[in-house]
Amino acid sequence: MAKRLSIFPLTGTILLPGLQLPLHLFEPRYRALASDALARDRRIAMIQPQRPEEGAPLFEVGCVGRIGEFEALDDGRFNLVLEGEQRFRVLRELDVSTPFRQVEAELLEDDEDEVLSSIERASFEREAKKFADTQSYSVDWDSVARLDDMALINGVSQIAPFDPAAKQALLEADDLRTRCELLVQLMQFFSRRDSDDDRVTLQ
Repeated sequence: MAKRLSIFPLTGTILLPGLQLPLHLFEPRYRALASDALARDRRIAMIQPQRPEEGAPLFEVGCVGRIGEFEALDDGRFNLVLEGEQRFRVLRELDVSTPFRQVEAELLEDDEDEVLSSIERASFEREAKKFADTQSYSVDWDSVARLDDMALINGVSQIAPFDPAAKQALLEADDLRTRCELLVQLMQFFSRRDSDDDRVTLQ
């Protein structure tokens, strides 16, 4: 069933179900978005624009988040944490009078119980360690080992330093195994990049 969603288009940032995304909202239109969401169902839909410019077309897939913790500052700005709930696919953008954009979308059903095989999990962790070493990241691997498969793969997808197109591909992956395989490919590619390249790209 189609659902009307108020969106926050943000380049280079994705939200996945089960994860959190801290946001600082200072532009008047997004302050209005937060106020509207808090007055209704506390939900804001995160999605990337296809280009980092005003009014740019949107990618097809985003994720609905529910406002958890929030702080309304005296000057009208908001600090808040979105909790990822469900991915969605845009059907069409709506013509609205609100300062923030809205879309009609279908909510996507993900298998929340999907797990990786022990071989897939071990292979991913091995590749992640090589990637972290290449990038000189400090990682608490004991804590990583305690994460379930969904939290691990989605968490890395959300925070990995890939370009917007790569992050979008991770968000659009239909299942956990596909997302995991793509992550491994991206980490391998990123680790092999030339020293003068700043970011991996799928564009």
